[in-house]
Amino acid sequence: MSFNIALSGLNAAQKDLDVSSNNIANVNTTGFKESRAEFVDVYAASLLASGKTKVGDGVLTADVAQQFSQGSIQFTNNALDLAITGNGFFATVPELGSLETSYTRAGQFKLNADNFVVNSQGGHLLGFPVNPDGSSASVSLSTAEPVLIPTASGAPTKTSEVDVRMNLPAGDSYISNAPGNFDPDDPLTFNNSTSVTIFDSLGDSHIMTYFFVKDDPAVSPNEWMMFAAVDGNVIDIVDPVGGTNPVGGSVSGPLSGRPLPPPAVGTGVQGARLMFSASGDFEGQIPTLANGGIVTTDFSNHLPNGADTTQTVEIDFNLDPIAPNPNEPTQFASNFEVTALNQNGLAVGRLTGIDIGSDGLVRATYSNGTSQPLARIAMVNFANEQGLTQVGNTGWKESIVSGEPLAGEGGSGTFGTINSSALEQSNVNLTTELIDLISAQRNFQANSRALEVDNQLNQTILQIR
Repeated sequence: MSFNIALSGLNAAQKDLDVSSNNIANVNTTGFKESRAEFVDVYAASLLASGKTKVGDGVLTADVAQQFSQGSIQFTNNALDLAITGNGFFATVPELGSLETSYTRAGQFKLNADNFVVNSQGGHLLGFPVNPDGSSASVSLSTAEPVLIPTASGAPTKTSEVDVRMNLPAGDSYISNAPGNFDPDDPLTFNNSTSVTIFDSLGDSHIMTYFFVKDDPAVSPNEWMMFAAVDGNVIDIVDPVGGTNPVGGSVSGPLSGRPLPPPAVGTGVQGARLMFSASGDFEGQIPTLANGGIVTTDFSNHLPNGADTTQTVEIDFNLDPIAPNPNEPTQFASNFEVTALNQNGLAVGRLTGIDIGSDGLVRATYSNGTSQPLARIAMVNFANEQGLTQVGNTGWKESIVSGEPLAGEGGSGTFGTINSSALEQSNVNLTTELIDLISAQRNFQANSRALEVDNQLNQTILQIR
């Protein structure tokens, strides 16, 4: 019996040495969780045996339990390096379409040849689909898909509106014979100008310039003429019902009686009239749309690259017919100043960066100045994480003991937060493991000595004559 007890002690000590050695070997393994050997005593007695004199039957390894305590965070320069602070696991699948899900705390991710986010073993990181505003469309693990980082932001968007906020200097002098003699190539025929980059239907950029000409204060006080040009070619501004305004025509409604600006003699271009009150507030423009803007004619003669020649651009002055507002143009005794000049077109974008929030939202930024939410990294937790089955490569799989995976968003409920450009280091305490190693070694030596004594006793008994 004593032989078996000593042998069980040797086996237990060897198991303890194995566990400590494995912990030490993985001290630099990202996302590794240390293990602890747990032992129980062995005791067996028959129904009629005397329990007071019964000796135990040795020791047994009950479990090698992993300890899911938090590892320290190491910061990196790779946005796809991810670390979890708190509870939870990343979910990965070995290939597209696979349902064989593994779970890991190691966040060393990168892009593969198809721009999917994968780990070193090629496992695809799973994420929840998101809506255009970044909210999760679903947080069910069954709807999670491999996270894909597209290289382009999609088709370009042609400019349809330009938002203008500015101040026209009230002290500017009237240019004789203007605006009839307006010439975009002659700065002496206009008072001020400003430009904005717009885009056609193919994503090609063009420079749209606006020219402002002070009208004769003796005839039309506090009024300006505005002309437009695309890539240096003047372009007409049309009336609200379509078509070019007739020469010398006028409009009806609250601005009735005010003539449309005459076409420039040299170019024949049709402009617009901007009107201000005596206090410098914007009162309106001719021609006018229902929403207070004015619009150019199509670009038939200005887009030789095959883009949509019916494109028009609405110029919005943010007119408020009820009361002045700070977004309207002004005519004050100050310098010409443009405070806002925004357009809604987009060029074709190329991926320039990836940003991952603490809630796992993956957002791509592109060279055209836009950003797009792509997915939300799936977080998974278990009722009993120590019941997970180890599968190597710092990964686990669910088991009957662990319970079913519970999916959710980072930072919500019991789920931890996600740190981008960071990695969770092993939670192994090297000093503690070295001490445990010495303790296990002493335990092994003691059990070896017990086995040696048992052997000597047996030899003595065998030598009795």
